[in-house]
Amino acid sequence: MNPPEWLSRVGVVGCGVMGTGVAELCAVRGLDVVVYGRRETSTDSARERLATSLDRSVRKGRMTETDRKEALSHTSFTTDLGALHDCRIVVECAPEQEPLKREIFTALDRTVTDDDAVLASVTSSLPITRLARATSRPAKVIGTHLFNPAPAMPLAELVPTLLTDDETVRRAEEFLGDALGKQVIHAPDRAGFLVNTLLVPYLLSAVRMVEAGVASATDIDRAMAGGCGHPMGPLALVDLIGLDVIAQVANSLYDEYKEPLHAPPPLLSRMVEAGMLGKKTGIGFHNYRD
Repeated sequence: MNPPEWLSRVGVVGCGVMGTGVAELCAVRGLDVVVYGRRETSTDSARERLATSLDRSVRKGRMTETDRKEALSHTSFTTDLGALHDCRIVVECAPEQEPLKREIFTALDRTVTDDDAVLASVTSSLPITRLARATSRPAKVIGTHLFNPAPAMPLAELVPTLLTDDETVRRAEEFLGDALGKQVIHAPDRAGFLVNTLLVPYLLSAVRMVEAGVASATDIDRAMAGGCGHPMGPLALVDLIGLDVIAQVANSLYDEYKEPLHAPPPLLSRMVEAGMLGKKTGIGFHNYRD
């Protein structure tokens, strides 16, 4: 499918797993994408992560070697935010920290020259209005919550604010649906949107069961996978997403709703402080080092 006529160039801010995943999504569908990172070590890591993911797709028969080379030709990496000045949509994929995201949106407001460009965030929990107010063009700011891993997960939550104009909503939906091939649902601008408002309390409940000694992480995961048909258990999912991300989302939900079930359990907080973040560090509720 051809991308919309207005979508000539995509910017991505952030070189982590999500930023690289968004870049891959764009590149394999023929969109030119430039990925910004603050340090060369970050952009080098993102470039390597992208190449590894594309290599895996070739090995598994999901794309040809020609397709792989074509996708790489559509992708560039930079430590100069000014390189995103002519992008028609910029997707912010920074860590789930509101001050950092607000700083990025203020910088993008100064950098992106097209007044009609869409400024989007993949935040999984922060209200988009707070990010929009960091710019002089809140009507052009919208949430585009993608799920990890972005190239594989089919859903995207589209989150307009009370200030987002109709044209921005239309363009963001075209970007997610027509250009990236995602199933798009509209979600309210409230902490957690739709998916995480339901998912995170369930994950936190599983953490509390381990904390209380009700059952082991292995047995809880086996129970939910085997008994409820889930593709993986809740604690394996926490490890996949990252314990630090789950704790940040939980804090955002608790700040918004003040519901005790949203508060991060002490065990989760201690594990984050200990650097036990799940798969990305090799250990979380399960051991991945072997």
